[in-house]
Amino acid sequence: MRILVTGAGGYIGSQLVPVLQKRGHDVVGLDAGFFNDGWLYGDRPKNLVIRKDIRKPDLIEVLQGFDACVHLGELSNDPLGTLNPEITYEINHHGSVHLAKMCKLAGIQRFVYSSSCSVYGIGNDGAKTEESDVNPQTPYADCKVLVERDVSTLADDDFTPVFLRNATAYGPSPRMRFDIVLNNLSGLAWTTKEIRMTSDGTPWRPLVHVLDICEAMACALEAPKEIVHNQVFNVGDTSENYRIREIAEIVASAFPGCGVVLGDSGDDNRSYRVSFEKINNGLPGFHCQRDAAMGAAELNQIFSSIGMTEEVFGHRAFTRLKQLKYLLDTRQIDDHYYWSTSL
Repeated sequence: MRILVTGAGGYIGSQLVPVLQKRGHDVVGLDAGFFNDGWLYGDRPKNLVIRKDIRKPDLIEVLQGFDACVHLGELSNDPLGTLNPEITYEINHHGSVHLAKMCKLAGIQRFVYSSSCSVYGIGNDGAKTEESDVNPQTPYADCKVLVERDVSTLADDDFTPVFLRNATAYGPSPRMRFDIVLNNLSGLAWTTKEIRMTSDGTPWRPLVHVLDICEAMACALEAPKEIVHNQVFNVGDTSENYRIREIAEIVASAFPGCGVVLGDSGDDNRSYRVSFEKINNGLPGFHCQRDAAMGAAELNQIFSSIGMTEEVFGHRAFTRLKQLKYLLDTRQIDDHYYWSTSL
């Protein structure tokens, strides 16, 4: 299968491309390049990555000849989405729907969209399933809901969209992110030997290893059409629902000598648990193979192997909001997040 991966230069994408290649697929990446400054470990790959913005009207020109598209190329978390909500909707909602429409026109038959469990927002009434009401609390999460709604209407005999609502990712990736909870706490554990939390740690979050996300995407690409056509799947494992303080304790256990200090109730009211029975029972070939303790141990090993410093941990390139603000402040991108030099 010939597959286009948007966001191929990102945290998930840089792991997904080699996963798909190992399964025998011909993979081409497309990426806007906002986060190219960050590479934590290993040799940079020589994979072909097309530098292109998904909002461009001539996008269809690069979509010819592909069988499938995995769409990761959006502004990637809640704080980043809140920086400029108008541009978040422009890229994450309208840009993603534009991409899906262009894929359909180009004859691409399968479109795997990277959604998020953040669409559930707040919910203490049991584990959320794919049939539960959504309750997005941020522009980022709202855009995920809107893309699912609009792209689902494109489904027909020749175009199969699949929506993967990922739990909060964790685990090592060469294009590392330290602005997601387990990775951030692991960085603090390594550099300061203390996890000092700003909240009491009571909210719930579902987690999933980045490589399990990649496996889910590969299985969604390879599954028979009748199983995945216009379907939503929560991506993770039901046993990987944790309170934030439990995540901190798991991380501290993986970093000897690290202590945990809890804070007061925080301002972030998002708290939800999620059921992952549908994907683990219904998507052929998929089952989560990793847990939070494994991910924290992997990060400890990576940090040790590269001798990670506080300067590296705090570098803008590994925190999405810092990097985008840097590109704006240095006028490398304009107020609409287009590069000053034409893509």
